[in-house]
Amino acid sequence: MAPRPVVRPAATPQEEDGTPCPACGALNAAGRRFCRRCATVLSAAEKPEPLPWWRTTWPFRRRVRSGSGRATRFLVVLVVLAALCAGGVLLLPAGRAFVEDTRDKLGKSKPVTPVSVEASAATSGHPATHTTDGLSNRYWGAPAAGASVTYTFRKPFRFVDLIVTNGPSKKPESYPRQARALRLDLEVTTADGELRRKELTLSDKPGPQTFPIRVSDAKAVRITLRSPVGLTEGRHLALAEVEFFARS
Repeated sequence: MAPRPVVRPAATPQEEDGTPCPACGALNAAGRRFCRRCATVLSAAEKPEPLPWWRTTWPFRRRVRSGSGRATRFLVVLVVLAALCAGGVLLLPAGRAFVEDTRDKLGKSKPVTPVSVEASAATSGHPATHTTDGLSNRYWGAPAAGASVTYTFRKPFRFVDLIVTNGPSKKPESYPRQARALRLDLEVTTADGELRRKELTLSDKPGPQTFPIRVSDAKAVRITLRSPVGLTEGRHLALAEVEFFARS
C-alpha cells in the first residue's frame, strides 16, 4: 500500500507590527475587528463609568427617556421631607416618653421630701404631716371621703414612684381600727403648670404599696381620698405614710 500523505500545518504569517490582542497577545494589522488567532473583538467600545449610588436610587435615578424629570423629582423630595417633618413632630412626645421610661428602668431612685404639707381637713391629733414623718404608727385622719392633701416640693423632679401605706398602721392588728380609702385620685402639677391626673387603686391590706408614676418636672402633688371602707360613726379615714421617689 502506498503511504498516506502527511498533512503539514500551514505556517501563519507573523505580523511585525499592529495592535496586540487583549486576550492572546497576537499582533493584528490595523483595521482588523477580530483577532486573527483567537477571534477576540479588537475594537470593543469602552464601557461607560458607573453612576454614583445616589444617581441609581429612586427618586434621583436619571431617566433614560426624553425629559429630565427634574420637576417630578423635586416634588417627590419635598413630599418626603414634609412627611419626615410631620412624623417627627407627631412622634416627638412618644419618643421622649420612651426615652424617659427607659432611663427610669435603668437608673436608681431616691426619696424626695416635700417642703410643705397642707390638708383640706384633718381630725384632731392626726395632721397630714404625719404622712411624711417616716413613722407608720402615726397617720393622717380625714373625716370623710373627698378630703385631700397637697405636697409641695422645693424644686421640680422626675417623679418615678409613689409608695403608700394605707390605714392607721402597717401592723395587721392595728390596721382595721380605722377606715381606709381604697382609691386615690392623684393630681401632679408640673413646673410649667400642666396637670397630670392618675387614679390609684389600693388593696385593703396593711403595709406599703408601690405605684409607678413617671411624670417629669413634678412640682406639687395632690392626693384625694375616695371609695372609703369601714367608715362608720366614730371612725375616720386613715393614711399612714406617703413616700415620693425621684430618679437619681
